[in-house]
Amino acid sequence: MKNTPLVTVDWLQENLKNPDLIILNASQPENKNVENEELYKLQIPGARWVDLKNVFSDVNSSFPNTFPDVTIFESAAQSLGINNKSKIVVYDNLGAYTSPRVWWMFKAMGHSQVAVLDGGLPEWLIKNFEVEPFVVKTYERGNFKADLHFDEVKGTKDILAQIKSKDELIVDARSEGRFKGTAPEPREGLSSGHIPGSVNLPYTEVLKDGKFKPKEELQHLFEKLNPENNPMIFSCGSGVTACILYLANELAAKVKKSVYDGSWTEWAHNDERPIDKIK
Repeated sequence: MKNTPLVTVDWLQENLKNPDLIILNASQPENKNVENEELYKLQIPGARWVDLKNVFSDVNSSFPNTFPDVTIFESAAQSLGINNKSKIVVYDNLGAYTSPRVWWMFKAMGHSQVAVLDGGLPEWLIKNFEVEPFVVKTYERGNFKADLHFDEVKGTKDILAQIKSKDELIVDARSEGRFKGTAPEPREGLSSGHIPGSVNLPYTEVLKDGKFKPKEELQHLFEKLNPENNPMIFSCGSGVTACILYLANELAAKVKKSVYDGSWTEWAHNDERPIDKIK
């Protein structure tokens, strides 16, 4: 699975007994599958739960899902028994929602042997593969060492610089209404709208039935969006669905890209930052 961002449920089923394989369950309690709200009670055999909110994020930040300090991430990964040679497959109960965020974080921390399970737990169940009750366990500590690739993670200063330079294309994964400013933000007190100069590609456009669209369709989407093949910065509400676009672009085109970690929650939190709306 070297440098493969996506694996199928069939591949995972065939490789379950690989001693280097670590399966991470990135499902979060607040993200209920509308078709089956009980999915959070199940897991793929041997899966290890990733507490994205409280362990794999900076809990001292004012904003949700903030990229953690290297030492915090390293320790959290080690506590899940992850080693430098581990082959990691990440999934979630919605098909593809929080799993790309966890995938991107490991990638940004220098671990190339990581992939997302296409279709996640719903696709696993469609194939009638074995599941077990969700359980949180403790593991023998791993030797994972992080090597942060700073160019993967963008901050507000970077975005302000890009508004002026226009060297990179800022791509917003939120819905069209929120991007245009015609629909409210889910977080109280935040204005909707968008970063000046950014373009909109709702993350739902790269998915179909919880799985990523075929490579050709993804290429068409990004060619229309970014005909000059410029480097891209992906943004969203709080840094989660931006990673869905990042992974989709990884499947479609090998261009330089990064994620605006604070995304719209951080940007719109400050009234002095420019916000555009489309009437």
